[in-house]
Amino acid sequence: MDLKAPEKILNYIGGELKAPANGKYIDNVNPATGDVYSYIPDSTAQDVEDAVAAAKAAFPAWSTTPAEEKFRILNRIAELIDQHLDALALAETNDNGKPLWLSKRVDIPRASSNFRFFATGLMHFATESHNMENGTINYTLRQPIGVVGCISPWNLPLYLFTWKIAPALAAGNCVVSKPSEVTPMTGYLLSLICKEAGLPAGVLNILHGNGPNCGSAIVSHPEIKAISFTGSTRAGKEIAAVAAPMFKKISLELGGKNPNIIFADCDWEKMMRTTLQSSFANQGQICLCGSRILVEESIYEKFKAEFIEKAKKLTVGDPLDDNSRQGAVVSKMHFDKVMSCIELAKQEGGKILLGGNAIKGTGRCENGYFIEPTIIEGLGPNCRTNMEEIFGPVVTIQSFKTEDEAMELANCSEYGLAATIWTQDVSRANRVAAKVHSGIIWVNCWLLRDLRTPFGGFKNSGVGREGGWDALKFFTDVKNVCIDL
Repeated sequence: MDLKAPEKILNYIGGELKAPANGKYIDNVNPATGDVYSYIPDSTAQDVEDAVAAAKAAFPAWSTTPAEEKFRILNRIAELIDQHLDALALAETNDNGKPLWLSKRVDIPRASSNFRFFATGLMHFATESHNMENGTINYTLRQPIGVVGCISPWNLPLYLFTWKIAPALAAGNCVVSKPSEVTPMTGYLLSLICKEAGLPAGVLNILHGNGPNCGSAIVSHPEIKAISFTGSTRAGKEIAAVAAPMFKKISLELGGKNPNIIFADCDWEKMMRTTLQSSFANQGQICLCGSRILVEESIYEKFKAEFIEKAKKLTVGDPLDDNSRQGAVVSKMHFDKVMSCIELAKQEGGKILLGGNAIKGTGRCENGYFIEPTIIEGLGPNCRTNMEEIFGPVVTIQSFKTEDEAMELANCSEYGLAATIWTQDVSRANRVAAKVHSGIIWVNCWLLRDLRTPFGGFKNSGVGREGGWDALKFFTDVKNVCIDL
C-alpha cells in the first residue's frame, strides 16, 4: 500500500471510498504556503444518513466479534500506522503547519499507540459481580452502545482522531466520525489503512466536511447514541444543547487557559526548558499549553529575563526544515484570530516583552501563516487576555507573593483543564495540586501522558473523561442483572 495525499479526498462509508452526495468540495490549504493543495468533501446530512445505515448494518456482527479477533484487526491498524510513519507525518505537517520532526516524534506514534493500547485493553476489560447475603448475585454487563459519533479537532489531527475511534471500536461500537475540515488528510489516509487491515465494512465511517453541514448532522441524528467531541467551548455548548434533549451520552473535551505555577524552589533548568515547551509547542495550539505563567515574586525578574532570552532563539520557519522549532499556525482564519488577541492585549494595557508580530516567510513559505513567539506582562487576572483561550504562541506572565495568591490567580479562569506546578517541596506540591481547579495536574513536568489515566477538565473545559477504562466505559451501556439463586 502506497499512502499518498490525493488531490481529492473521499469519504469512507461502508468500507468504500465515496464522493460526497452533493458533489461539492472544500479547499484544503497548506498553512505554511497558503496554497490550496487538495479538496475535501463538503458532506451533508445525506452522507451522514448513508454512513449511519452502513454502521447499523455492521453493528450486529462487530458487537459480537470475539475480543481476540477485534484485537487482531485493531493491532494491525497500529502496525500499519507505524509502517507508514513518514507518509503520515508529512501529510500531518502539510495539513497542520507543525514541524515535520514533531509529527514524526509525537503525533503519528501516539496515533498507533492509541490503537495498540485499546486493542490490548479490550482483552482485559472486566465487569463486576456482587454477592448478597441471601444467596442472590448481581453481575454487571457492559454492552456496546451501537452507532456512536466521534468528532475531532485540527490541532493534533490523527492523534486525537484515533484517541476517540480506537476505544469506541474496541468496545464493540460502530463509528461515524469526522476529522476537522481544516486538517482532513490523515483521517482520509486512515481509511486506506483500515481497508488494508481488514476492518469490516461499515464498522468505521469517516466523513469530511464542516461543522454546520456535516458535524451538526452527526450530532442530531437519532440513531447515533453517543457523541465524543474535542474542540472549542462554543461548539461544545451547541452540541450539548442538541444532544441533551435527545438523551445521548456526551463526552466534551473543550478549551483550556492553563496556569503554569512556578515557585522559587523549583528545579530551575528543568522548569525553564519545560516552560518553553509548554508555552510554544505546536505553535501554542495544544489545549494543555500553559498559557498563564504565574511566577513567585522573588524569582520573577530572573525568570522573565531568561525566558525572553531563550524564547528569542526559537526558530520560526518552514515546517519541513529540521531547524524550525515552530511552524505555521493552522489557517488564515486562526492566524487572524491570534493576531487580534495580541492587539486586544495591547488595548488592555499589556506590555509586549517579545514578539507580537506576524512573520513573513521565505521561499515556498512566502505566503504562510507565521507568528512570533509572544510574551506579555502587565495584565491582571480578569482581563480578556487572561480569561479567553487564544490557542496560539502567546503567553502572559504574572507574579504572586504567597501560595494563597497563586491559588487565586490559578483558579480565576472559567476553564479548568490542566495545570503545571513547579516546586521541590513535596508537601506544597500535593497541597497545591489538591486546590487547583483543573482535571489534569502535572508536578515538575508537562504533557507526560499515561494512557491508563482519566483525561478531562472542570468548568468550561468540558464534561466526561477519556482515557483508559473511562473511555471504554463511556462507549458502553451498563446493565445490572440480579439473580435469586
